Amino acid sequence: MLKSNRLLCFVLLACATITAQAQMKWSQNFQNYFDQYKDLAIEQMLRFRIPASITLAQGVFESGAGNSRLAVLGNNHFGIKCHDWTGRTITEDDDYNGECFRAYDDAKQSYEDHSKFLSRNQRYARLFQLSIKDYKGWARGLKDCGYATNPNYANKIIDIIELYRLYQYDEAKSYDRFIAQHSGKDQPVKKGGNLHPIKLYNKNYYLFAREGDTFKSIGQETELSGKKIARYNERDYNDVLHEGDIIYLKKKQKRAIKTFKNRPHTVKAGESMYSIAQLYGIRLKDLYKMNDFTPDHNIRVGEIIRIY
Repeated sequence: MLKSNRLLCFVLLACATITAQAQMKWSQNFQNYFDQYKDLAIEQMLRFRIPASITLAQGVFESGAGNSRLAVLGNNHFGIKCHDWTGRTITEDDDYNGECFRAYDDAKQSYEDHSKFLSRNQRYARLFQLSIKDYKGWARGLKDCGYATNPNYANKIIDIIELYRLYQYDEAKSYDRFIAQHSGKDQPVKKGGNLHPIKLYNKNYYLFAREGDTFKSIGQETELSGKKIARYNERDYNDVLHEGDIIYLKKKQKRAIKTFKNRPHTVKAGESMYSIAQLYGIRLKDLYKMNDFTPDHNIRVGEIIRIY
């Protein structure tokens, strides 16, 4: 009897350990997902007024932290079905076998389509009357408006948001809102002409300078400090800018995006350490440090430069 009890305790302890390990791995998968897509969710929030916390919680829940068949094969992170869709499709069993779901080229398209799906569908119109910080109202509203058939959908979304503190991403800075609203498109401005198209790369916003631009004029357009913009780009405030110069609007990163972890840069004719740093959104001093170069190092065509 004693041996039997010991065996039972051992089995229960082993099961508990396995369960805890599985839960820890699943939790890490969730956190990895949020780290990967939080900037995209914030960008969508600032453009469409959908809380980033809601977008992230829906994305991680609907896609199984990016590991579902729909997400892996179709880049569909939100379980949106075909309806009037004319793009690529993928079939998956849901309420019925072999249902039609939308498929995308990448996750960004899925996030963009999710925002448009909600903002352009009259069914969800009342949600946009809520505060952008009212994630509970949004979660319950999505369920009430028929986004999902799961009766516990709202509670699950709220639980994810609160467990991982996703509501912190609903706090947007004013200049981020300005940038995201005008991201990737020209818009008229009061003084005439067009705004610079602003893009997102390596956790930063950037634009291409036009001939005649100054850090002061870019600062006025973006409602940022021109002196800070010059500092972010490791330039003097009075420097002359030229057509095509890459201008970042936030402090640059210490290394390139993870895609370049095992892909160093090969120096081309006309490049400098500074131009390479700008190309990948890296701080110049960190680029020197990565390569064990001193500031007076002269690079040559064909030289291999580490960027990650």
